[in-house]
Amino acid sequence: MKIVDDTGSRETSATRAAYLSLREMILVGKLSAGEKLKIEQLRTLLNVGASPVREALSLLTSDMLVERIDQRGFRAAPVSIANFEEILTLRSALEDMALRQSIARATSDWEERLVLSHHKMKRLTGTETFEDAHKSFHMTLLSNAHSPMLERYCSQLYDLNIRYRYLAAGGASYESRDVAAEHEDIFEAAVRGDAEGASTALLSHYRLTGEYLTTQLGVL
Repeated sequence: MKIVDDTGSRETSATRAAYLSLREMILVGKLSAGEKLKIEQLRTLLNVGASPVREALSLLTSDMLVERIDQRGFRAAPVSIANFEEILTLRSALEDMALRQSIARATSDWEERLVLSHHKMKRLTGTETFEDAHKSFHMTLLSNAHSPMLERYCSQLYDLNIRYRYLAAGGASYESRDVAAEHEDIFEAAVRGDAEGASTALLSHYRLTGEYLTTQLGVL
């Protein structure tokens, strides 16, 4: 009888689960910016071993959501207006590049995926799963660039930006925007192959969000 040692796979699974849980808690603010992340407390909270928690925190340092504060300590990455503005500048530049490349290489398969992701995002507006659909739409816009490193950076910057959106959520000026129409403008320009129009709509979308978040962060 062959005996299979699955200890390694269980550890990998526990690390992945801890990583995803901690990532979400940091993004939505359940773990506050700058908060010291104590292994023992997180181990109890997540009901996993100390090793998976430590490995998950190490992975999150690569995502720039966690910082090491000494040889063994960690904290949730701090936030600032300067950091947000840098994220916005980089996101705008890199997504503009990726979007133009995607449109230049447009295929029927990409257009179909874009239509489906846009429809799903609209259908899930106002639900708990909207944010996943929202990110999927934005990443699908860029997915035809055929540049894995560029897409990875864009995805990481998206997550860093989302953290600030959760931090500054609830402002009346944001609610007054027709965000659905902004997405529609980006989508329609991309589908018809209008790179300039899609880029203009995308950067306007980010500029409006940036102005709102900068104002909100200034009064927090």
